[in-house]
Amino acid sequence: MENKDRYFKALIQNNGQLNEIDLGEQVGLNRDETQEIITRLLSEYKIEYAENNSCNYRLNKTTKRKNKSR
Repeated sequence: MENKDRYFKALIQNNGQLNEIDLGEQVGLNRDETQEIITRLLSEYKIEYAENNSCNYRLNKTTKRKNKSR
Protein backbone atom coordinates (compact mmCIF):
# COMPACT_ATOMS: atom_id res chain seq x y z
CA MET A 1 0.00 0.00 0.00
CA GLU A 2 2.98 2.29 0.40
CA ASN A 3 3.46 2.32 -3.38
CA LYS A 4 -0.20 3.20 -3.89
CA ASP A 5 0.09 6.18 -1.57
CA ARG A 6 3.31 7.36 -3.24
CA TYR A 7 1.74 7.04 -6.68
CA PHE A 8 -1.43 8.84 -5.60
CA LYS A 9 0.57 11.75 -4.15
CA ALA A 10 2.67 11.90 -7.32
CA LEU A 11 -0.51 11.91 -9.43
CA ILE A 12 -1.80 14.88 -7.44
CA GLN A 13 1.43 16.80 -7.94
CA ASN A 14 1.75 15.74 -11.58
CA ASN A 15 -1.42 17.60 -12.61
CA GLY A 16 -1.61 15.83 -15.98
CA GLN A 17 1.95 16.57 -17.12
CA LEU A 18 3.23 12.97 -17.49
CA ASN A 19 1.24 9.98 -18.65
CA GLU A 20 0.34 7.44 -15.98
CA ILE A 21 3.03 4.89 -16.95
CA ASP A 22 5.85 7.45 -17.02
CA LEU A 23 4.67 8.78 -13.68
CA GLY A 24 4.83 5.26 -12.25
CA GLU A 25 8.36 4.83 -13.55
CA GLN A 26 9.32 8.15 -11.99
CA VAL A 27 8.29 6.87 -8.54
CA GLY A 28 10.04 3.53 -9.14
CA LEU A 29 7.22 1.28 -10.34
CA ASN A 30 7.14 -0.95 -13.40
CA ARG A 31 4.23 -1.02 -15.86
CA ASP A 32 2.41 -3.92 -14.17
CA GLU A 33 2.65 -2.37 -10.70
CA THR A 34 1.41 0.94 -12.06
CA GLN A 35 -1.59 -0.69 -13.76
CA GLU A 36 -2.46 -2.57 -10.55
CA ILE A 37 -2.31 0.63 -8.49
CA ILE A 38 -4.46 2.49 -11.04
CA THR A 39 -7.02 -0.33 -10.85
CA ARG A 40 -7.10 -0.08 -7.05
CA LEU A 41 -7.45 3.70 -7.11
CA LEU A 42 -10.28 3.43 -9.64
CA SER A 43 -12.09 0.85 -7.51
CA GLU A 44 -11.74 3.11 -4.46
CA TYR A 45 -13.17 6.02 -6.52
CA LYS A 46 -10.10 8.16 -5.79
CA ILE A 47 -9.41 8.70 -9.49
CA GLU A 48 -11.44 8.60 -12.66
CA TYR A 49 -10.65 8.01 -16.32
CA ALA A 50 -10.60 11.24 -18.27
CA GLU A 51 -8.27 12.49 -20.94
CA ASN A 52 -6.37 15.14 -19.06
CA ASN A 53 -3.37 16.48 -21.00
CA SER A 54 -0.87 13.60 -21.21
CA CYS A 55 -2.36 11.62 -18.33
CA ASN A 56 -5.61 9.72 -18.83
CA TYR A 57 -6.56 9.79 -15.16
CA ARG A 58 -7.46 12.58 -12.78
CA LEU A 59 -8.62 12.94 -9.22
CA ASN A 60 -12.24 12.16 -8.67
CA LYS A 61 -14.23 15.32 -8.00
CA THR A 62 -15.27 14.13 -4.53
CA THR A 63 -11.63 13.46 -3.64
CA LYS A 64 -10.73 17.01 -4.59
CA ARG A 65 -13.38 18.40 -2.24
CA LYS A 66 -12.19 16.22 0.63
CA ASN A 67 -8.60 17.34 0.17
CA LYS A 68 -9.53 21.03 0.13
CA SER A 69 -11.31 20.77 3.46
CA ARG A 70 -8.12 19.70 5.28
